[in-house]
Amino acid sequence: MGLLLATVALVAALLQPQGAASSRRPAAAERQPQTLYSSPSGTIAAFAQDGPLLAWFAPSVKHCNRIQIFSLVTGAAGTLPDETPAALNVTCQWEVVPPVRLALAGTSVLWTLRDKLSPLPFDYVLGAGVASRTATRERRFLEVAHTSHGAGLWLGGIAGDSSPEGTSLVYAVTAVTYVDELACLSQGTCAMKINARGGGVYWVVGRKQPILVPGTTAAVAVAVAGTSVAYIPTASVGRNGAPEASAALPVQIRSVDSGTVLASVAPQGTPLALALAPDVLALLERTKRRMRLAWYDTTTGALRGSVQVPSSTSHELTANDRLIVFHVGRSIRAADVATHRVKTLTRASATPVGLSLEGTRLAWAENVGGRGRIRALTLSSTG
Repeated sequence: MGLLLATVALVAALLQPQGAASSRRPAAAERQPQTLYSSPSGTIAAFAQDGPLLAWFAPSVKHCNRIQIFSLVTGAAGTLPDETPAALNVTCQWEVVPPVRLALAGTSVLWTLRDKLSPLPFDYVLGAGVASRTATRERRFLEVAHTSHGAGLWLGGIAGDSSPEGTSLVYAVTAVTYVDELACLSQGTCAMKINARGGGVYWVVGRKQPILVPGTTAAVAVAVAGTSVAYIPTASVGRNGAPEASAALPVQIRSVDSGTVLASVAPQGTPLALALAPDVLALLERTKRRMRLAWYDTTTGALRGSVQVPSSTSHELTANDRLIVFHVGRSIRAADVATHRVKTLTRASATPVGLSLEGTRLAWAENVGGRGRIRALTLSSTG
């Protein structure tokens, strides 16, 4: 019943035409976050939104861990995955450790669970949806595990989005192997390299076996917008086999279903994070002298602008075609694509979780005093 704390008045305010809203309210009022949901108990480990739907991962000590879903249009609420004994749900009793990742595309959800205590630590990539009773059952798509030397699979992130053109729910992995496994076994060098097999960006469609997006390679980060996917390719393996990016490799934008290259972007620094909008690809880049936020045209790959940002900027971006939003600690800021100006939008009460921009609705989760809540800020559609 805690989901119903999102009031009808608040839902109506968030769903009213943005042009009308901006004409009646001063700009300052648009910078005041509103609470969409407050947890009666417990924190929020991950958050995502798509269209009018919100989703968040709610860990529980006494009961089941759950993914909560809430519609801002109808007020309908639900939980995933199916908790009946026959559903074989591992999420319910999982000992949750960070990070938990969550992606939402339409009515389908993808999430991850990490196990740090087993002899071979791993991440599960799991999914479920609300389209049907069968869809609500947990589906384990992949177990991402590697040895202490780094051999095996590394998770490069998950992402989701839907549009009139289609739905994209993806995850990225890098496969790492030994340069010479026999030498490592005989106390020689245990140098690692990227394994061309097994790595890439995978498209999740319903409960079917995920499909490798044609042409994609091992990736350390991934983002989607509609039916397009962008990824930061793995350039090398570092300490303990950890995948690393490089400015030497282009960031590609491809069609999810066909793998067709839509644009190829040449970053000027090592890409650390990305966000994709229909017309804009945003990259957080580290150069020798500074950290910068750069944005590129999704059709030509050309650089459209960049700004310097603090070195402590979180490796988490979200964007639409007008704004690129990031956070530095609790300070939530936006770079204007047209003016190249950076402004502070608001200051969260705690470190934002799952900062996400959907249309003009900027939303995130935060945990204060051991309880989670979801906050939203309605941004002007004109600046």
